[in-house]
Amino acid sequence: MILTPEEWAIILLSLRVAAVAVALSLLPGLALAYALARRRVPFPFLVENLIQLPLVLPPVVTGLLLLLAFGPRGPLGGVLGALGMPVVFTWLGAALAAAVVAFPLLVQPMRVAFEQIDPAWEEAVYVYGGGRWAVFRYVTLPLAARGITAGVVLAFGRALGEFGATIVVAGNIPGVTRTVPLAIFTRINQIGGEAAALRLVLVAIALSVLSLLVHALLARRLHQPRK
Repeated sequence: MILTPEEWAIILLSLRVAAVAVALSLLPGLALAYALARRRVPFPFLVENLIQLPLVLPPVVTGLLLLLAFGPRGPLGGVLGALGMPVVFTWLGAALAAAVVAFPLLVQPMRVAFEQIDPAWEEAVYVYGGGRWAVFRYVTLPLAARGITAGVVLAFGRALGEFGATIVVAGNIPGVTRTVPLAIFTRINQIGGEAAALRLVLVAIALSVLSLLVHALLARRLHQPRK
């Protein structure tokens, strides 16, 4: 299968959007996963359901809510636009939409990993004079590394396949916001575009399968008892 330069550009844009989406959500995801695992948030049931909401909302609804918030007249979009960082109809908007949709899949494996850490191991560091940041950096993060990586991989794969919210927030602009799912949608609506769509479909399947295989391997190791 030979890809055209345009298709390679679409794939590279998709990878960049997915990578930035994960980067945008990684620190908030870590903080929320740890807080939920240690029951350090008020109304945890409500917080958990808010985190999971993008999984059950239609992606178009998620995209519309983001458009209202980050559009030129939105409370956040106006501020970012004044700073020279417009979001709507940019690749950054595509990354933001993908980050929101993939966020629940990022948080859940991290939370499981944090819950499997015996708090006594963290308390032992406190006994020897370690501060909270030292405990988190040298004990909690290394022990939860598999779960964190699994969450990152799963969120990256979901971000690669995001369509509904992306097309609302970022549009379908060639060379700017047209990721692999949007390109497939465009090709199948063009006369004679089936072959090009099929090539991108095979790429999307390959990337998705690879993400799932890596996630399954990490998840299996995560649930193995520690020695």
